[in-house]
Amino acid sequence: MTRWAMVADLRRCVGCQTCTAACRHANATPPGVQWRRVLDVEMGEYPDVKRAFVPVGCQHCDDPPCLDVCPTTATKKRADGIVTIDYDLCIGCAYCAVACPYQARYKTMRPTFAYGRAMENETKRRDDARLAVATKCTFCVERIDAGVAQGLTPGVDPEATPACVNSCITQTLAFGDLDDAQSNVSQLLRENRHFRMHEELGTGPGFYYLWDAADDGQATD
Repeated sequence: MTRWAMVADLRRCVGCQTCTAACRHANATPPGVQWRRVLDVEMGEYPDVKRAFVPVGCQHCDDPPCLDVCPTTATKKRADGIVTIDYDLCIGCAYCAVACPYQARYKTMRPTFAYGRAMENETKRRDDARLAVATKCTFCVERIDAGVAQGLTPGVDPEATPACVNSCITQTLAFGDLDDAQSNVSQLLRENRHFRMHEELGTGPGFYYLWDAADDGQATD
């Protein structure tokens, strides 16, 4: 089997937002919609204060709460772990947005543009199928599927890898197959301590965060 997952090394992220810009360019999302965001977090008390930048978005959960509440089966989870939305089935009820504990879903009711009216590039990339429906990060599923069909390896070959991962200037983000013990993401998780966001909710996120080297080669959540 295959289980696609993303890993973010919080020791590397500098908060440059390049992944956010790359995602917006690749997916032509409208102003105010950020499928890939980077949170700016401050921790501790003065004078022992630390700062961390945390990339967030759809976690592509093993047990996605958004799927259970969808009344039309528009939200689906593929066998490879990617959570998708069928815009033809979505009725825009936004139950999924309420159920998502990661605030990863968006709904745009009407076309919006960066400078008030559509520029040429916005007109060319406008997609009315994404109006009045739920939208979110898809792990650039079209790139993955097209790449796999050509014999490419997502997470290794850029043409088959999510745009945010390709763009990261500090190599904070990695993408690969968790079910492959030799994949890049599997190796990163073995070698580093890691956690998953709101894992206590039982959602089984497919997005892992590294924060320190593992002791004696044993990583823990």
